[in-house]
Amino acid sequence: MTHQASATSTIDSSSIKTIGVIGAGQMGNGIAHIASMSGYNVRMLDAAEPALAKALATISKNLDRQIAKGKLTEAEKAAGLARISTGTNYSMFSDCQLVIEAATENEAVKKQIFATLCPVLPPETLIASNTSSISITRLGASTDRPAKFMGMHFMNPVPVMQLVELIRGIATGEETFAIVRDLVARMGKISVSAEDFPAFIVNRILLPMINEAVYTLYEGVGSVESIDNAMKLGANHPMGPLELADFIGLDVCLSVMHVLYEGLADSKYRPCPLLVKYVEAGWLGRKTGRGFYDYTGEKPLPTR
Repeated sequence: MTHQASATSTIDSSSIKTIGVIGAGQMGNGIAHIASMSGYNVRMLDAAEPALAKALATISKNLDRQIAKGKLTEAEKAAGLARISTGTNYSMFSDCQLVIEAATENEAVKKQIFATLCPVLPPETLIASNTSSISITRLGASTDRPAKFMGMHFMNPVPVMQLVELIRGIATGEETFAIVRDLVARMGKISVSAEDFPAFIVNRILLPMINEAVYTLYEGVGSVESIDNAMKLGANHPMGPLELADFIGLDVCLSVMHVLYEGLADSKYRPCPLLVKYVEAGWLGRKTGRGFYDYTGEKPLPTR
């Protein structure tokens, strides 16, 4: 790698003007959306050009929704979209003060991204990962700037959800953490600090609940509808756990459960065999049209 980042930074939160986003999927386009509407220039990268066009269309549609609710003007939408530029070449990040990686939840993929990213960045540029479960310490150690690397886990859907989990790796500098925490506040989000343990706070609690709901279905304790209605009406959850699993993506749920199971070596985190089967079948939830519900008709119907 051509740059060796020093331990101390020459930027602060007020000097961050341009933010890079790697990945134009559900999380990446949501991060680009809120960053641009908070006044930052955004460079959004994806390996596939069609994904970038789709991301911009999604952002435009979500902004239209805000306009319809009277939260935004057409002029503000136009200005926000104008602050987003897209591309497939990492050199577009050479003027960024912060780059947020929001690629697929796969450690090898993320490390390959950082190996490509680091050589094009100025030494003072910070890097954050939107990983929902992978060790920030390990990811940071694969870069040339572990002191300037941390976790910045946004919730889905990003424009709506208020929370961002901030995770320090063992090498993350206090200055890096303070800059990113301030940036999150400037974006109108609320942050919580989490230690670098598998799945952090939200998914450490949420995904085992979803996995237990799948076990409850697998063991025949209740049907899909019974389980979801029981938790909505009995625990006042806005979505049932199986409906929520479909929304998150069953592949993502399984990936987080694997991280918990392997990272904590506790049998209570063993992924339910039924969850594994659904992922093997390609039934990943809403994004594929079928998971615990079938989304191909007018109304979602349980698949079990």
